Amino acid sequence: MNDSLQKFAIVLACLLVFWALAMAAEPNEPPPDSPTVKAAVIVCEDMIDDGLYKSIRRRTQMALDRGAEYLIYEINTLGGLVSAAYDISEYFLHEVGPEAKTVAYISKKAVSAGALISVGCEDIIMKERTRIGACAPMALGVKLDDVEREKIEADIRAVFVNSAQANGYPEALLRAMVTREIEVCRVKNLKTGEDEFFESTDMPKDANAYDLANKKVIVTKKHILDITAVEALEYGIARAVVKDLAGALDFLAKRDGVTFAGEPIVLRPNWSEQMVRWVNHPAVMAVLVMLALLGVYIEFNTPGVGLPGLVAVICFAIIIGSKYLIGLANWVEVAVLVVGVLLLMVEIFVLPGFGIAGFLGVTCILAGLFGMLIKNPPPPGDEWYKPWPQDAIAWNDFGWGVVSLAGGFVGFAVLAWVLAKYLPKMQFLSGLILVPTGAKLGTEFEVSMTIPPESETISVNVGDAGEVVSTLRPTGKAKFGNAIVDVVAEAEFLDKGTNVEIIEIHGNRVVVKAVGNQS
Repeated sequence: MNDSLQKFAIVLACLLVFWALAMAAEPNEPPPDSPTVKAAVIVCEDMIDDGLYKSIRRRTQMALDRGAEYLIYEINTLGGLVSAAYDISEYFLHEVGPEAKTVAYISKKAVSAGALISVGCEDIIMKERTRIGACAPMALGVKLDDVEREKIEADIRAVFVNSAQANGYPEALLRAMVTREIEVCRVKNLKTGEDEFFESTDMPKDANAYDLANKKVIVTKKHILDITAVEALEYGIARAVVKDLAGALDFLAKRDGVTFAGEPIVLRPNWSEQMVRWVNHPAVMAVLVMLALLGVYIEFNTPGVGLPGLVAVICFAIIIGSKYLIGLANWVEVAVLVVGVLLLMVEIFVLPGFGIAGFLGVTCILAGLFGMLIKNPPPPGDEWYKPWPQDAIAWNDFGWGVVSLAGGFVGFAVLAWVLAKYLPKMQFLSGLILVPTGAKLGTEFEVSMTIPPESETISVNVGDAGEVVSTLRPTGKAKFGNAIVDVVAEAEFLDKGTNVEIIEIHGNRVVVKAVGNQS
């Protein structure tokens, strides 16, 4: 009996030695016959917007074309537009997932919309001391009421649940990242020995199947889930916590039994994509709108074509081009805005005063700008074109766009008032805007003066008769007595020598019409 026990002890000791040697081997070393695969790292940083979505699509396709089988999306963001995050998540689930392994590598933080795109990947790997969560919707400068908030949160929760079911993340915890009133408990499944997560309103009742007596509240009703890397690993949201990207690759190689072929290619947004994203930032867009409107305003109050009009055209071109490149502007909205600009040009250079053309021009410009805040396909299509948000998420993002436009309008109103009131009084800046028309003495050289010396100015009035001294196309100069004045003809070109009469004076804009025959 003793001999049998000794033999058993020897065999057991040998087994323990072999087990220890196996454990002492390199844990991340794949099997010698493991397949060799390629990996690509696609950097996703800063604000999540439609520009990032377009960039991710381009770089993902580039990686697939190069034969990458593991696509690692390096995420570091505080969030952004929910609709853009939704598009990215859907892209990962339905288009990229069937072709390659998708991995969200969180290098610093994946907050708000960043969490939404992370769970769209098959795996989440987090660097040490990083965080994920807090995807409650926000509206800039507006407090959402209970009904509006629930509509938006319901849509976002549905996206999270879809990703959870596809990639094996705990649904209850992901829903708690969106809605504060959700309480989540962790309960052990007595049959499998695994922890499971339930909302407090949906707890299991079978005490023989679950250890209900020792349940633990993970998320209270007062908090939105925002967790660290260690907690994410413990709760089954993260697959691993690593020191760096190399650690993430080692984990994947060991778990999947593959060998990565050399260093992964790293694909970052190019400069043009970054520029488009920068231009579409709400603050930058507000400045562009402000400058465009200010240019139009100054051009209305200045005869001829000058720098303000050029600035307005450039700003409108940047706004339209940037929106078109990220898919927000379609041909309908571009056409409406261009028509608006053309109508304004007709009002400025052809028609006197501000009438129907000017009103329609401003209306078309506003309609085009607001239409570019909504991502709807242009006609022809399967349905009638609907130029307004179609769901709660779209309405939320539309609100952010409206705020940026409103900021531009407010800035324009303030600067226009400042220019009209103070700029003519500042000698070193007075050349940027014309004051009410000052006429020159006939003995002076025929040059325009924005603020001629008071002792050398002669006023002109409605009804004064004069003669064109330079062809009006439709702007030019006319002589009234001894005064030479910059004028605008009423909807026609007038040759030199034509007799004219002043019919309107708007600030520095003097409108004339032909009377009698040419001299």
